[in-house]
Amino acid sequence: MRIHNFSAGPAVLPVPVLEELRENLLELNGSGIGLMECSHRSAVFQAVIDGAMERVRRVLALPESHTVLFLQGGASMQFLMLAQNLLQGGTADYIDTGTWSAKAVKEAKRFGTVNVPYSGADSAYVSVPRDWAHSDDVVYTHYTSNNTVRGTQFQSVPSSPGLLVCDASSDVASKPMDGSRFDLLYAGAQKNLGPSGVTLVCLSERALERARSADTPTMLDYGVHAAKGSMFNTPNTLGIFVIERMLAWVEAQGLDAVGATNARKASSLYDLFDSSDFWQGCADVDSRSQMNVTWRLRDDSLTAPLVEQALSAGFSGLKGHRSVGGLRASIYNACPEASVTALVDFLKEFERTHG
Repeated sequence: MRIHNFSAGPAVLPVPVLEELRENLLELNGSGIGLMECSHRSAVFQAVIDGAMERVRRVLALPESHTVLFLQGGASMQFLMLAQNLLQGGTADYIDTGTWSAKAVKEAKRFGTVNVPYSGADSAYVSVPRDWAHSDDVVYTHYTSNNTVRGTQFQSVPSSPGLLVCDASSDVASKPMDGSRFDLLYAGAQKNLGPSGVTLVCLSERALERARSADTPTMLDYGVHAAKGSMFNTPNTLGIFVIERMLAWVEAQGLDAVGATNARKASSLYDLFDSSDFWQGCADVDSRSQMNVTWRLRDDSLTAPLVEQALSAGFSGLKGHRSVGGLRASIYNACPEASVTALVDFLKEFERTHG
């Protein structure tokens, strides 16, 4: 029996997508060969990856001039790879809003000068900035659109005097967006796009042109992967198939509807936490994430019993990130609204019996 899954990633997937995956594991699109047995060089799989790329373009509203790649190594590999391809001894601005942006800063320093015009470290990363002073002559500005650990999210796309680079791992395809505003957008798949093991990378023409350097190792060269259609080496064929089906599921609803549902899910939890001092939301109101809702109990001694009782009641993944504690509900696209409603009812009952 499936329970309510609030894991931060790998995250819940829609049942219809899982059912399609189950069917195609035995036979991919009537080919007589299972998905995990199918050659990535075959026409059967070429149709899958082509379809996935086209769905990415439509859902993210990417111009045809942007290049779509499906790579491996996770977003953590991109911390290194994007800096090696783009920075090349130049200067970049990194907006530090939490764990993952701080890791990106560390890797980028290997390849040039990194300025951090904003850091939320001193305020426990409870908010994101609206603006900051841009450095002169920056090659690019890097930001993380959603912070899974602290539960904060940018409410709009910032500007950059150079290229704009975004780690959108945890809120990609969660609401309508204009992909043309990004020169490089990357996202680990395991939250909103599919299973772990695939990383989506979208590059503008000028970002791809900037990446042309003979000094970049072959496996880390965007130009090589672009020229080979994401098949310089054997790609994660299963993961790419699921991304294509996941985005088909998103398209069937419409991104406007998906975004509205995500807003309702988040609001129902935040409304509860704002209604009583039994709960304490972690993020500043104007920076709250619609993907990762973080909160604490006024009496922290009740946190462990809540997590234990929640699991017994069929709610998984509510324990906060190990680095900060507290509680967290990750409510990505595939988290059913009914699961959030059930969680709110459970939390209300917990407050009634422990308040």
